[in-house]
Amino acid sequence: MGHMGRAPETPQRLPGIQYLVAVGSGKGGVGKTTVAVNVAIALAKLGHRVGLMDADIYGPNVPLMMGVSAQPRVLEGNRIEPLTSHGVKFISVGSISPGDKPMVMRGPMLHQIVRQFLQQVAWGELDFLIIDLPPGTGDVVISLVQTVPLTGSVVVSTPSDVALQDARKAIEMFRQVNVDVLGIVENMSFFQCPHCHEEIDIFSKGGAERTATQFGVPFLGTVALDPEVRFGGDRGLPVALAGELSERAAPFFQIARELAAHAQQSASNESSVIEIR
Repeated sequence: MGHMGRAPETPQRLPGIQYLVAVGSGKGGVGKTTVAVNVAIALAKLGHRVGLMDADIYGPNVPLMMGVSAQPRVLEGNRIEPLTSHGVKFISVGSISPGDKPMVMRGPMLHQIVRQFLQQVAWGELDFLIIDLPPGTGDVVISLVQTVPLTGSVVVSTPSDVALQDARKAIEMFRQVNVDVLGIVENMSFFQCPHCHEEIDIFSKGGAERTATQFGVPFLGTVALDPEVRFGGDRGLPVALAGELSERAAPFFQIARELAAHAQQSASNESSVIEIR
């Protein structure tokens, strides 16, 4: 990785940012970005200062979901000012190279972008920086862990067998690079019939919770398969904006609260380890 003979970089803490949480999934199409965006908005509504970094270089959907197509301003000293929407600061390759041009990138370029988004963006003081990863396992995660110490990760899966198999791979990958898995989210868990309100298990609900138990990682919650959730994201008005009392938004607030608790727990475990040495 990188040039031969170069010492591996030691991850540098980002001043002013308390918790860095990566949101990943083993495969695409499980609604990872939907979860990342809605949980970021929920955290902000719960009173936290939140940033959202779109590290999904190949399919950056965050600007669409946040409803902002502006380009970020470059400040003095080549710092980048993050965009702000719905109370969340965010940055995305989609904001820098807008439109439908696919990003074709090799490892080193990718590493550069990840580092830039972490170190050159003027994030200011944040309680949480949520990092939306590309689907699958790979380069971006390695770039991240080389650049900053992550508090932990969240794995998003649907309850289908194929997605769960890939979620297991994602858990294993985070463990290999020593990133704490703060929990699993089961997205598209079930579908509630709008007419009779009966729950219909499309992908066989509960699989992600069983996986969490099997791997000994926290289960953060379930989100139903709901056309309104997708529709809100497509219009740049994610359902979490409706607040905690909304039936549709409530699951994201539950996940946000659980995530905050596990992030604090993980960070305090880490600091106690350092004191013992």
